[in-house]
Amino acid sequence: MIYFSGKGEVYSYTTVYEAPAGYDTNAPYTVAIVKLDEGPMVTAQLTDVDNSAVQIGMPVEMVTRKMRNDGDERGLIVYGYKFRPQALAAT
Repeated sequence: MIYFSGKGEVYSYTTVYEAPAGYDTNAPYTVAIVKLDEGPMVTAQLTDVDNSAVQIGMPVEMVTRKMRNDGDERGLIVYGYKFRPQALAAT
């Protein structure tokens, strides 16, 4: 079994202004290709960061965050992984 640290750096990114249905309340948001310290690359939304502050090479770490509400009266909340700047972990 392979384990990943959840730490890496921003390899590439873009900011989404016109989001797909279900994510439109989050726009604008930044999606990045994150190169994990162990080598693989994953695509994920960035969180806890000003979109204008994102830079290639910025160290990030994985966190679990709310992705969206599947909006009826059942109140289904969908969680998933996102990445935030590593510097926030020390605060």
